[in-house]
Amino acid sequence: MKITCVAVGKIKEKYLTDAIAEYGKRLGRYCKLEMVELPDERTPEGASEALERQIKEREGERILRALKEDAYVIALAIEGKMLDSVELSRKMESLAVGGCSHMTFIIGGSLGLSEAVLKRADEKLSFSRMTFPHQLMRVLLLEQIYRGYRIMKGEPYHK
Repeated sequence: MKITCVAVGKIKEKYLTDAIAEYGKRLGRYCKLEMVELPDERTPEGASEALERQIKEREGERILRALKEDAYVIALAIEGKMLDSVELSRKMESLAVGGCSHMTFIIGGSLGLSEAVLKRADEKLSFSRMTFPHQLMRVLLLEQIYRGYRIMKGEPYHK
């Protein structure tokens, strides 16, 4: 299975890049991981709703160009479905057994995802009703994918 993580924005903190690299290394046993980092748009302080929508649309166009036709796309969105780790693992396994060979997870920028990206997604996934920094979401997502593979394989994982 190929897993692609498309994320808007650059990671600046070394501890986050180290964690992403560590989970990338661990996931190498289970899948082919591709990390796609797209530039974000600068959002001025006090931006209007119209400007914020334009920014999301510009970031959304970049995201849509990065998606492959054959990929099953899961957008991370607050309004998405919440799954526990076992349910996510079962979802990943079900897709693989069903013939899906490429899953793409999308993490938007600080303003979220455009309507066009949400419409393209095959599914929306929420980690919580809370808001997390998009840089940290990469680590959380990779950890959950790793945990999902460990569960799938019947291997021990930290509870």
